[in-house]
Amino acid sequence: MEGFLFQASIYLAATVIAVPLAARLGLGSVLGYLLAGVLIGPVFGFVGGHETAELRHVAEFGVVMMLFLIGLELEPRALWDMRHRLLGLGGLQIVLTTLAIMTGANLLGLGWSVALAIGLIFALSSTAIVLQTLSEKGLMRTGGGRSAFSVLLTQDIAVIPMLAFLPLLALPKTADMVLGEFLTREAETADHGATGAHQVAQSLIASLPGWGAALVTIGAVVAIILAGIYLTRPVFRFIHAARLREMYTALALLIVVSISFLMMLVGLSPALGAFLAGVVLANSEFRHELESDIAPFKGLLLGLFFITVGAGINFTTLLGAPFLILGLALAVIVIKGSVLCILGWAFALRGRDLWLFTLGLAQAGEFGLVLIGFTDQQHVLPRGLSETLLLVVAMTMLITPLLFILYDWLSQRIQDSGEAQDADEIDIKGPVIIAGIGRFGQVVNRLVRSSGFETVVLDHDLNAIQSMRRFGIKGFFGDPTRPDLLHAAGLHEARVLVAALDDPEAAVRLVAFARRECPDLHIIARARDRTHVFRLYQAGANDIVRELFDSSLRAGRYVLENMGLTDFEAAELEKTFYQHDRASVRELAALWDPSIPTLDNAAYIKRARELEKDLETMLLSQLEETANPAPKDDTPADSKET
Repeated sequence: MEGFLFQASIYLAATVIAVPLAARLGLGSVLGYLLAGVLIGPVFGFVGGHETAELRHVAEFGVVMMLFLIGLELEPRALWDMRHRLLGLGGLQIVLTTLAIMTGANLLGLGWSVALAIGLIFALSSTAIVLQTLSEKGLMRTGGGRSAFSVLLTQDIAVIPMLAFLPLLALPKTADMVLGEFLTREAETADHGATGAHQVAQSLIASLPGWGAALVTIGAVVAIILAGIYLTRPVFRFIHAARLREMYTALALLIVVSISFLMMLVGLSPALGAFLAGVVLANSEFRHELESDIAPFKGLLLGLFFITVGAGINFTTLLGAPFLILGLALAVIVIKGSVLCILGWAFALRGRDLWLFTLGLAQAGEFGLVLIGFTDQQHVLPRGLSETLLLVVAMTMLITPLLFILYDWLSQRIQDSGEAQDADEIDIKGPVIIAGIGRFGQVVNRLVRSSGFETVVLDHDLNAIQSMRRFGIKGFFGDPTRPDLLHAAGLHEARVLVAALDDPEAAVRLVAFARRECPDLHIIARARDRTHVFRLYQAGANDIVRELFDSSLRAGRYVLENMGLTDFEAAELEKTFYQHDRASVRELAALWDPSIPTLDNAAYIKRARELEKDLETMLLSQLEETANPAPKDDTPADSKET
């Protein structure tokens, strides 16, 4: 017990120190976890060995939870829309990367079977690192992020046939291998209790003929889908009757764990089963409840997994041949990145999306670690080679956060050349230009068009433009911040520009450019938060709408009505709050300084506190006035005292 508590203290202490420090330095949490593992493992020797390897198997369950949460974000229709990228882009990536690395291994003198096994191992990328980093940086919804996710999902599915195929590549057994198998069997016999469940899982379909195993596998998938559709609602209602918050968490964990175990019983990937269950439950009313219950466990286990990867690096072997290990890791990244770049270009990825796709998936991954252990047991790899391959995989994973930092640097300095080539030719001009047709811009566009005014819509999301066209609304694909597209849309002739872009930086650039070009243009801008409001004011926007402000005001009005105020009283308070806040924002914008952190700006803080007190006084006075209106004066005007 003492040893367990000591290990837990070491892991948690390393996490709370290294990860926030790495995040503050802009390195990302993944690199922080990996560095924490390196420090407590190979550097200081606090953890390591068999315990770390066992802990990694537990921590890999974080990948399963992550795919379950991703599935909750995807409706079945969205998954069907991805089929071409799943089969085309993902499948080609695995095949071409395997062939390229196999060729390289052959040139180094390895036999074709060993080279093929190595190619399959390195064809897989790190689902954990890539998806975690994409989520942190808000890149999941970009073209490059969606393409990367499609490839990762295909790779997770491909692990299953790889596990079935790799034993066919086994090397001829030598006397040492036979002795090793004997010792392994003896160890398994001594520890039969620990491996019993795994043997049951292996034997469930091993004794079945091929058609029987296929039926059992299909039955398991169908069972997951039917349970997600018909069983979750009554179970959630039953749990709700207990009125115990922890029961929701227990149910969420039960769903993920039981589905993972079922998929293991039929020889499928637990991560794939969890993802499938998430997709089935994506339209459920319990989706957000599941999401909030699983997310903390996912984050903790994923962090633990990254730490164990760092702690498991064998520095003795690494220091024995540092240039060889590092050279092989870089060679894998270069070869894999080249294949990804070619495929990304072929599938119409350009500019930042292409760089994200190429650099994000260029590493080997956690499933590669699993395949190395499996091939070592099946004698597919020569003795000693698996240790080198484990180090190469770990080094590529350690380099991956640096590749994302390189992407950030490149994305700030490159122009999306594909955008210039692929942008639509704008053949109309209107009095209103709407830049961005997402959930905000489309409502503005519908209101203005339905009121009889022509609009010119620009957006860099091709899917959004194509969806509009299906409903008979014309829009143009292209980057709304590009000067040539704005001029073609009639910027100098327009009366109003609506900057409704999702990207705050792009919105500021657009407003600043439009104001320089057209001083008399009325600019209405969408803002994410108050700081963004100040930046847009400084850039030259006339009217600024915080994307959640009006809806929050309406929700606040409903609260007041249900606290006993009349509809009129609540509406008057809402109106007073709105007017005061607009005036306050304009006044605070003059005090806001982008070079000084807001909390260190004494003048800003002082004035904000004064305005907040003024608001409270105004609202209480308004409430008193509406509750006790002044009596009506019926005295004739000519008889009033002067």
